[in-house]
Amino acid sequence: MVATGVLLGALVTLLLIHDRGSGQAAGQPAPARPPLLDVAVAAVTQQTVPVYLEYVGTTAAIRSVVLEAQVTGYLARRLIPDGADVHKGQLLYQIDPRTYQAALDQARAQAQRDAAAHVYAVANHNRDVGLAKTGDVSIDTLQLAASTVDQDAAAQAADRAAVETAQLNLSYTSIRAPFDGRLSLSQVYEGALITVAGTPLNTLVQLDPIYATFSPPDSDLLQIEQAQARHPIATEVLLGNATTPAYFGHVTFLDNTVNPSTGTITTRATIANPTHHLLPGQFIRVRLHIADRPDALLIPQIAVQSNQLGQYVYVIGAYNRVQQRYVTLGSDYGSLVEVTHGLQRGEWVATSNLLQLVPSDIVVPIPDSASRAPATTR
Repeated sequence: MVATGVLLGALVTLLLIHDRGSGQAAGQPAPARPPLLDVAVAAVTQQTVPVYLEYVGTTAAIRSVVLEAQVTGYLARRLIPDGADVHKGQLLYQIDPRTYQAALDQARAQAQRDAAAHVYAVANHNRDVGLAKTGDVSIDTLQLAASTVDQDAAAQAADRAAVETAQLNLSYTSIRAPFDGRLSLSQVYEGALITVAGTPLNTLVQLDPIYATFSPPDSDLLQIEQAQARHPIATEVLLGNATTPAYFGHVTFLDNTVNPSTGTITTRATIANPTHHLLPGQFIRVRLHIADRPDALLIPQIAVQSNQLGQYVYVIGAYNRVQQRYVTLGSDYGSLVEVTHGLQRGEWVATSNLLQLVPSDIVVPIPDSASRAPATTR
């Protein structure tokens, strides 16, 4: 009995020491439960989304010409600076026109002289016709007068051609832009001798619209042809890592053969480029809108995380309990991404405090402005 009492006393002493060591006096209330974590949530939405095929491509100018002179002469003026945007018909270079203006004046003077000679020949012929009736003019003289009228008429026709040629040569001294576009570096400057042999002056390229050239694999050919048969395929151009397209157009060319060495087919889209920011030879991403898919499930991209097993989201389920759910993703649509497997419409995914979430935890869901969140429970 004594031994038993000693053992009971020692046990009580140890319990008291433990309570004091724990820092909590007898009768003190238990510490407050830590607050639940607030988590922003977004609903899994369902809507019709576009189906895209995306490729890497390059831009190319629809028109590119080397500006050359058609007449010889010294360059008098260069009116447009290098790299400038110009409009169709705008004067770019002026060759000294004085020689060609003189040739035009000479051709016009010759035309006036031949016109005066023709007037005299007609009058002379009319007079000889009257005299021939009375026998005062021989038949040979009358025929000579008629021939002179015809020769002067032919001379006038030649004069008109000479005047037109002189006018053309004079106009060739003014080199104008054949279409809207952008100039490159000038190859000649004031005082340089321009020859008809083909002195290049500059290069002009058209920038709006512009071609986007790319090469889809032959495995995508059927989808592209089916979409093209329904309507022109809307085409979007993206630059760098951008997720929002900046330029738009339509597919305008699909080659008639597949390259057997690469298994691709050359395709081209015509893209509007009103700001002239796209330049020929630029690498781009081309996205073809070939169809629309109804009832696609979408969630914010920010909700998606990944580990060695794949991509997953945190689903806020019954009683606001956290569930880790692995998903299969489809295409991106701005800040949203399509989920092809793993979620259902109406479920809720966490979009904040993702690193603090642990499966089976209970949280306080806070809906985004476009969603209604499930009822919260503290």
